Amino acid sequence: MDTREYHEAVGRRKESTARARIYVGGSGDVVVNDKPAQQYFPRVGDIKRVLLPLGLSGCEGKVDVSVLVSGGGVTGQVDASAHAISKAILKLDPDVRKVLRGAGLLTRDARVKERKKPGLKRARKAPTYTKR
Repeated sequence: MDTREYHEAVGRRKESTARARIYVGGSGDVVVNDKPAQQYFPRVGDIKRVLLPLGLSGCEGKVDVSVLVSGGGVTGQVDASAHAISKAILKLDPDVRKVLRGAGLLTRDARVKERKKPGLKRARKAPTYTKR
């Protein structure tokens, strides 16, 4: 159990929920579900999106980040993690709000999968019309 001072926040996207902890005075380690971030998010570009809030706020290499993420798919987990890290950084340093807000990292992306409607194949796809 880590006894260092930290700032915690929750981020969400689609069905995913992430809880991020920013540890003050770290060496730049990023851990997601007890694995190194590069190992947990191996897809190209995912790590860049998760670490974007750290780069914009100037915290990269100065703080340790621990993220617990669950639910949803890979894309939802990546965006939920970035959202959580952004909100935690904001608690650490409120002066970076304008930068993070400008990059769209503080707004929860409310888009979720639309429900399937009766009589349709999917949410909006109707069965093929046949005249006879």
